[in-house]
Amino acid sequence: MRHITTDGDLMMPKEESEELNEMEEKDQTLNFMTGEKSTQTENISSRKKAKMTKSKCSFICPQCGKRFTQKANLKVHIRSHTGEKPFTCKLCGRSFSRKESLKIHMTIHTGEKPFVCGKCGKSFRCKEILNSHMRVHSEETHFRCHQCGRIFRFKKNLNTHMRVHSGEKPYSCHHCGKRFVHKVSHKNHMKIHNEEKPFMCAQCGTCFKYKATLNAHMRDHTGETPFTCKLCGKSFSHKGNLKTHMRIHTGEQPFSCEQCGKSFRRKETLDSHVRVHTGESPYICKVCGNGFSRKGNLNTHMKIHTGEKPFICDQCGKSFGRKETLNYHIRIHLRENSLTCHECGKSFTDSNLLKKHVVIHIGDKPFMCYFCGKTCKSKSNLENHIKVHTGEKPFTCQECGKGFTVKGNLHIHMRVHTGEKPYKCLQCEKCFTYPKDLKRHMQIKCENKTAVF
Repeated sequence: MRHITTDGDLMMPKEESEELNEMEEKDQTLNFMTGEKSTQTENISSRKKAKMTKSKCSFICPQCGKRFTQKANLKVHIRSHTGEKPFTCKLCGRSFSRKESLKIHMTIHTGEKPFVCGKCGKSFRCKEILNSHMRVHSEETHFRCHQCGRIFRFKKNLNTHMRVHSGEKPYSCHHCGKRFVHKVSHKNHMKIHNEEKPFMCAQCGTCFKYKATLNAHMRDHTGETPFTCKLCGKSFSHKGNLKTHMRIHTGEQPFSCEQCGKSFRRKETLDSHVRVHTGESPYICKVCGNGFSRKGNLNTHMKIHTGEKPFICDQCGKSFGRKETLNYHIRIHLRENSLTCHECGKSFTDSNLLKKHVVIHIGDKPFMCYFCGKTCKSKSNLENHIKVHTGEKPFTCQECGKGFTVKGNLHIHMRVHTGEKPYKCLQCEKCFTYPKDLKRHMQIKCENKTAVF
């Protein structure tokens, strides 16, 4: 059944009793005030309503103290502490704590997109993404970020958001010099210097001003992951981590490199990428003094000094320092224990695979991958395809050490270091490293869609 939205139809469908109500999740005094200047009568009314709501929440979680009006909702909530996930997908084996989450997940396998935009007819798998999409059509939300496409209702909110891309941090702490993008973040930070932090973690001794912050911190010790992605079932200990993860599904990449225009989901990934342009190598080997732009590269390098070889061949027991080297080594055994096709010279480890392979020579794609059965027109195409399975990346960038399976991809990557930007916009004469960046630029900024290649 397809759900089509109209202008006012943005309410979630009625969910089962196990679906948690957001209001029930908040163990705090409810605020019913609608304006900044409320009358005394309104304040009293708000307190009465909050008290009545709290009295109705008679089911209390023994782990964290959250209250619920229904026992079934408490039962579902308890699973966030126990890790129980009783609803399992029969197709891929993923498990979920709520039945509704499993239903949403199943649309990935079925391809079903039941939530349809009444404005443009575009379909979506879940209601949350549709609601987010509807803001594009809203007359009120017409301030768009040209960097990432995000839309805002007020221009001041867009201006504040632009600091994410520019790196501007106008609010500075006069105590320690730390800077902040948002005023509220600066205000909260000042409490560290001005006020006590009475809530201390019994595990590590870190102190916090608010109990809620301590509760969130405790998840790092307990391993509790109450924030679950409705699309894939992955769980997180903090809401911010879930928000970052959701960008995988939405495709949002709000952090853009000013040098080459490449976009990223996480600011940390952007910071690491920028070092490719600046040449900065903050991770220094204490043994030989070599510098690296990424911590992972330093960790791999250290195995040279320690002699550590964690990647072991199952066939002969030989050890290797890098997984790529092991993958390359494994091919030796594949050749040794193989059966050969007399038509094309390809080898197989199983006679049944060889029989299936021989049949394909009647077609126009005689070269078959012995990992997945895919057929290719030429031997070179097959060799490139095989690298997807082995993880082999024989073409390495001499500047940053990044590996590639195909030589052509290395040539394209080198533009990052050389600064070459061969794709030019005829409208504003701005140049880009990759054709996709030019295409995105043309869609957002320029009406003239003609470009020079």
